[in-house]
Amino acid sequence: MELKDNERINEINEGLRIIESKNALTFGTDAYLLSAYLPKRSNATAVELGCGSGVVSFLALTKKKCRHVYGIEVQSSICDIARRNAELNSLDSSFTALNKDLRDCSTTDTSGEVDIVFSNPPYMKSSSGKPNESEEKNLSRHEICGDINDFCKCAARLLKFGGDFYVVYRPDRMAELIYALKSNKLEPKNITFVYPNSHTPPSLLLVSSRLGGKGGMKISKPLFIYKDGTSEYTEEFKKIYENCNIDTGK
Repeated sequence: MELKDNERINEINEGLRIIESKNALTFGTDAYLLSAYLPKRSNATAVELGCGSGVVSFLALTKKKCRHVYGIEVQSSICDIARRNAELNSLDSSFTALNKDLRDCSTTDTSGEVDIVFSNPPYMKSSSGKPNESEEKNLSRHEICGDINDFCKCAARLLKFGGDFYVVYRPDRMAELIYALKSNKLEPKNITFVYPNSHTPPSLLLVSSRLGGKGGMKISKPLFIYKDGTSEYTEEFKKIYENCNIDTGK
């Protein structure tokens, strides 16, 4: 696979080899946790909103959590990386990269309604924080090409009735996320809070919701990444990395 300027290939979980640009966001804990949060539905058709290099989609496909993924990415240079990553990992027959603004996406782009939508959306408002030097990182981290309501609206537009939307987000913006979900008829069903350790506030949250679902939400047991006072993973987190699965107690 020929690499372009500022690109490198990294080997990650499940033996996947991923082309990443030094100017774009790289694979991190939040992306892996989102892939682990997805249930195994081997015949499902899925959409990833803001797929980036495609890592979450490829982990989901490798672990048989869905049959086909449409990866929607607004940045053409990063969408091209996702296409090449699918080819590099022999997943090009089960992954379709779409260079589109999610605010313009419809079921005509995905050959009909889908079973699952998942996303690791930008966490920061367009006016907050210090902009990154890289335009690619700036677009990935800030709500420039769609805020959380746009992501939820797109998910609702693409899902079958009863379909599920999975998202990883920041705890300090949980109220905005829940409001956006419910405003688009996506009923929150499960929340898992992720903590660096037992002495710190949560750093991430994982939320599943259902289009047209009945009321009733479950809070899963907290997930701690590190043992207190160390940089060593907890036993539970080690199992998540081994199995790419988070037990929500369903």
